[in-house]
Amino acid sequence: MPEYTTLSRTTGATVLTLVAVACAAGLADALRRRRGRTRAREPLDEAARRQHTPHAPHGVPVIPRQRRTGPHVEAVRLTPAERDAFAGLVRRFGEGD
Repeated sequence: MPEYTTLSRTTGATVLTLVAVACAAGLADALRRRRGRTRAREPLDEAARRQHTPHAPHGVPVIPRQRRTGPHVEAVRLTPAERDAFAGLVRRFGEGD
């Protein structure tokens, strides 16, 4: 096997291994941080419990709610001459393939 082929394979395998290790370390760090947020916290006394309001922890990805209605539909009334002109324009574009 030529020397340049062996060198490129070794370099490629090394880079791929380093990327996999970096991804695994990032995933482990993200999971560790998330687990730290969800651990049971110290119990609150009565006064603190009344003031405490649960909320979403910071950094949690949230997808915004989608709108239930679409945009307003616009309609324009065309005269018969305008409709004929539009039909002719559509025909010309269709023939121009």
